[in-house]
Amino acid sequence: MLSTLFAWSPDTIWVFVQKAWWFLLVLGVLVSFHELGHFLAARWIGVKVLKYSIGFGPKLMGRQVGETEYLLSAVPLGGYVKLFGEEETDAITPEEQKRSFVHQPLLSKMAIVAAGPGFNFLLAYLIFSGWLATGAPLFVPTFHDLTPDVDALKPGSPADLAGMKTGDRVIRVNDKDISSRSELFDAVAKSNGQAMTLDVRRGNQVKTLVITPAPSTIQDNGKDVVVYRLGIEETAPVITAVMNGSPAMAAGFHDGDRVLTIEGQEIQTWSQMTGFVKDSPNRPLHFQVQREGLIVPLVVTPAADKSTVDGKTVEVGKIGISGPGRSIIRASNPLTATLYGLQATWGWTELTAIGIYKMLAGEISSKNIGGPLTIANMSGEAAAQGMSSVAFLIAILSINLGVLNLLPIPILDGGHLLFFAIEAILRKPLGDRQREIAQQVGLLLLVSIMVFAFWNDIERLISH
Repeated sequence: MLSTLFAWSPDTIWVFVQKAWWFLLVLGVLVSFHELGHFLAARWIGVKVLKYSIGFGPKLMGRQVGETEYLLSAVPLGGYVKLFGEEETDAITPEEQKRSFVHQPLLSKMAIVAAGPGFNFLLAYLIFSGWLATGAPLFVPTFHDLTPDVDALKPGSPADLAGMKTGDRVIRVNDKDISSRSELFDAVAKSNGQAMTLDVRRGNQVKTLVITPAPSTIQDNGKDVVVYRLGIEETAPVITAVMNGSPAMAAGFHDGDRVLTIEGQEIQTWSQMTGFVKDSPNRPLHFQVQREGLIVPLVVTPAADKSTVDGKTVEVGKIGISGPGRSIIRASNPLTATLYGLQATWGWTELTAIGIYKMLAGEISSKNIGGPLTIANMSGEAAAQGMSSVAFLIAILSINLGVLNLLPIPILDGGHLLFFAIEAILRKPLGDRQREIAQQVGLLLLVSIMVFAFWNDIERLISH
């Protein structure tokens, strides 16, 4: 591996330097905001802050401002706020005890500790709200949106002909375990049209299917590009929103309706349904939809709308429904952006928490854990797409950092909160020996996770 590093070209080294810079910038923002939460909470409560450090380990530079020393330290993988009186022996006089952390009421200590993760969620909220206030759409997926489940099948597609069914979950591609939709689509894109072996879970059974992706040509920057598809990239024909005053509302469509047939023809995908509607302006269409287990017949006449196709103005039908954008949030003005920012922050937080739970339960491969190299690569790729992508990445990573820090692992903020909860129940703090053992176990667990994440990074680097 060292020989590979020494063989890097100047261009490769430049790319590496750029990614390292963006990694330090992204991580610096995350750590600064996290530690700022601890710092401001401590100052507000009246606890003396001795040090505020970005990074840990040996001091690179620092400056004393008032009673606090602000530091930049050598290891950029974290940071810390050192408070006066973290040990009972630090404060002796009554005046010192007023500024001592350990002598604060239990709720005050919990507030100082919780403020770090809290500021991570605040940072994500500010970014999401600002993003939405510009009018730009924001992707906020549920866990189901990311799993390799088959929501819809294109009729006559390779997957359909091979026997795949709606509801299947792809668990392996060419004997390699996968746990996300992006992994599946990446494998298909790289197949070059060669037959693929897919293991799918259907109920309690696992079935093996051999599928050859079909080529199709798309336009990319004015050039014809060949892509490969299985026919499972489609969206299910489920209506998630009916517009006020639309033909669909007048016809009696409801949110959650799943379209089964149009004019007697079975509908399996969203694009099938929209194709029917677009080709039928001002013509009544007979739908059958599934609603709460019942089949409901509906008749709707698509409104004629002007559209440009291949440079020509044509009439297309529209009925005023939406579906595929169920994971997209948009705000109509800055005021609603502040509300939708909360929804986006909660959505990504929920997704992160569920992902961690499923990883611990073995439902998601631990290979998804990434370390510094993965973050550096993501930072560099986001920077290449513009500062908005960097801001979005910071928001997502900030939520991840907040959730991880709340895990009840000694040495993390969640571990300290657990100690305080035990103290509240027992009406006394844990003994020094108990805390020491717990901290050692927590440190060992944290180091093991970091080593494992770094090993995953190395494997990804070698495989690429």
